[in-house]
Amino acid sequence: MNYETRQLANDIFLPQVVELLKEGHTVTLPLRGRSMRPFLEDGRDKALLQLAKEPQVGDAVLAEISKGHFVLHRIILIDGEQVTLRGDGNLSDEYCLLADIRAKAVGFYRKGRSRLDSTDGLKWRAYSWLWTRLFPLRRYLLFALHPHIPHRFLGKATTQTTS
Repeated sequence: MNYETRQLANDIFLPQVVELLKEGHTVTLPLRGRSMRPFLEDGRDKALLQLAKEPQVGDAVLAEISKGHFVLHRIILIDGEQVTLRGDGNLSDEYCLLADIRAKAVGFYRKGRSRLDSTDGLKWRAYSWLWTRLFPLRRYLLFALHPHIPHRFLGKATTQTTS
């Protein structure tokens, strides 16, 4: 059977994904970008998403951080309605409101496998617990795992405030 592959810009495609989630469907989303390295890779892995009902710190979520700009990052802080996000492969934070969180990853298909690594499973929870606590050291670990990343990207993380 022949399948036709089409690529759409995220600002066109992801709102359609959100509509499917609102209808009660789950969606398997191919991952693009490097922000969730080292365990989730661009073009290789997929996330299984469902509508985010009560996002919690530690959840990997699909959030619209500005009009048409979506990220799949981990929640590192919830302060009232303000949410701080950070990709596992990132050194800086991004921000949104709770209302901007569109979906939660309930699992990942990694390395071409057909078996889901559930975010509720022991493997994912152990990885998450360890990796989030290594934040100050991550720039060095990321460089060791991906030495082709230019040094300038591994400098001091910047912080940003929201009003």
